Amino acid sequence: MTKKLVRGFTLIELLVVLVILGLIASVVGPRVVGYLAGAKSDTAKLQIEEIGAALDLYKLEVGRYPSTEEGLQALVQAPAGSTGWRGPYLKKKLVPKDPWGRPYHYAAPGKHSVYDVYSYGADNLQGGEDENKDILSWE
Repeated sequence: MTKKLVRGFTLIELLVVLVILGLIASVVGPRVVGYLAGAKSDTAKLQIEEIGAALDLYKLEVGRYPSTEEGLQALVQAPAGSTGWRGPYLKKKLVPKDPWGRPYHYAAPGKHSVYDVYSYGADNLQGGEDENKDILSWE
């Protein structure tokens, strides 16, 4: 019988690998988090543009924008008494939530345009910077 030599890793070798992985994570980690925060803001901008296009199509067919009371739900479900509605006007047949899981704010007539669609960002508070910055349809 021949014995095979079984070789494994020593504790020192494993610790060295873990230290190297920790160093790599400390350098790359903050960049990845920064990209994720920016991606959510970019997603919100794109969703607001899509909602804006749907609102414009709604106006073409119905003759007006949905009222603040009807809200964005009018883009996927005909409001009572509306004529000319041929929706739903959004691709997924539901009103998207912002990337932080909250409904978009909507007002018509808006303070800044014929309608205002916006998200208050990650902190859900007016104002802010970076990932807490408001995403606005009129900017």
